[in-house]
Amino acid sequence: MKLYDTAYAPNPRRVRWFLAEKEVDDIEIVQLNLLEGQHKQPGYLSRTTLPNVPALEMDDGTTITESVAICRYLESRYPEPNLFGRTPEEAAVVEMWLRRAEMLVANPFMMAVRHTHPALAALEAPNPPVGEYNREVGLKGLKVLDRRLGESQWLAADRLTIADIIAFVGIDFTRMIKLPVPEDLANLRRWADAMRARPAAKAGM
Repeated sequence: MKLYDTAYAPNPRRVRWFLAEKEVDDIEIVQLNLLEGQHKQPGYLSRTTLPNVPALEMDDGTTITESVAICRYLESRYPEPNLFGRTPEEAAVVEMWLRRAEMLVANPFMMAVRHTHPALAALEAPNPPVGEYNREVGLKGLKVLDRRLGESQWLAADRLTIADIIAFVGIDFTRMIKLPVPEDLANLRRWADAMRARPAAKAGM
C-alpha cells in the first residue's frame, strides 16, 4: 500500500496518528507539496479524481481519499488496537462522537485557519468573515466536548478511539492562529494534555 501524505494539514495528520496508534510501519509514504500543486497534477488526479490529500493506494490499485474512509479500511486490515468500536453498540457511540467531533469542532476550526492564516492564501481565496464565523462555531463546540469529558476520560469509549483523534487534530490545528483551549474548559484541557502525551502525537505532527 502507498499513502499520499502532506505535512501540517489536519486530515493527513489524522491518518498518520491512526497508523501510529496501531504501530503500522509497512505502508509506503509519499509526500506531496500542496503549495507546489502536486495534488493537482494529472497523474495524481487520475487515481483520486479529486485533489484531496491524504489518499491511500491499495495493493490492487484501488485508491481512496477521505481520512475517515482510509482509517476504516486500515482498521479492517490492522484490527488491533480497536479504534472504531468492538461491539455494535460501542461502534454506534464512536460514530456519533466522531461525527460530533467533525461537525462541531474539527471542520469549523479547519475553516477558521484556512480563511484567516495568511500563508494559506496560496491554496484558496481567503474570506476572513467566514473564518471568524467558524472560529466562534468551533469555540461553542468545545463546550459540548468539555461536558462529555466531564463524564468520561475519552470521548466515545473507555479508551482512545478515532473520535478522540478527529477532535484533537482539529483543535490542535488552531495553534496556527494561536487559539488556545479556553482556561475554563478544565475537562477538555485535561484530555488535550493526555492526547499530547501519547507517543502517536509525535508521529501525527
